[in-house]
Amino acid sequence: MYNTFKDMPIWKSSIEIAEEIFKLTENLPKKEDYGFTSQIRRSALSISANIAESFGRNHTSDKINFLYYARPVKYL
Repeated sequence: MYNTFKDMPIWKSSIEIAEEIFKLTENLPKKEDYGFTSQIRRSALSISANIAESFGRNHTSDKINFLYYARPVKYL
């Protein structure tokens, strides 16, 4: 078991995803900073936030819900 969510490999991966998203969105037009760019960045950060939130929950159903929220959705 993990002592903190920061020890979890999946949380570390989610931080790497967020860092990559921030790098990818650096070159988007500045007029989008408070629109599209902000939305993409906030959604990337919410992955790690929901994993951390699930770690602090005591009930399995609560943990599962937050892990579902953290799951990135792929649109093809």
